Amino acid sequence: MPRDPALDDTPAADLSKDEWRSLLEPAEFAILRESGTERPGTGRYLNLEAAGAYHCAGCGNKLYGAEHKFHSGCGWPSFFQEVEPDALVTVSDTSHGMTRTEMRCAGCDGHLGHIFPDAPQTPTGIRHCVNGTALIFVPAGEDVRDVLRAHREE
Repeated sequence: MPRDPALDDTPAADLSKDEWRSLLEPAEFAILRESGTERPGTGRYLNLEAAGAYHCAGCGNKLYGAEHKFHSGCGWPSFFQEVEPDALVTVSDTSHGMTRTEMRCAGCDGHLGHIFPDAPQTPTGIRHCVNGTALIFVPAGEDVRDVLRAHREE
């Protein structure tokens, strides 16, 4: 198995593009490492309602608590805030003829999705529109390393 920042504490920045490609599923690689997106309504976790936390599928960084997830109707898992202010990094994205706020994992710089100020029904008024393929759900009481190890071996 290749070096894995989620399982063996390899610094994510040390992994080459080829190492990331061998570590991640093709769809995970396309989203996390090439800033792709999944089709709306197709990603894992869109309708999951369970206690636990959502972590980066690349490096295992904890991103969202299940209690911050809500149904926005946009076709991707939506959250109204991250677990800690430093869990994400935001950058301006001017692709597709508009300016959006892109969010990336602070642990591995993997693309996650975009943030929009269009969720007045939430406590923050914002919607983190996240590619479900960029996430791994860790049920309450389970360890992220065990869940990711099982996922990587599928």
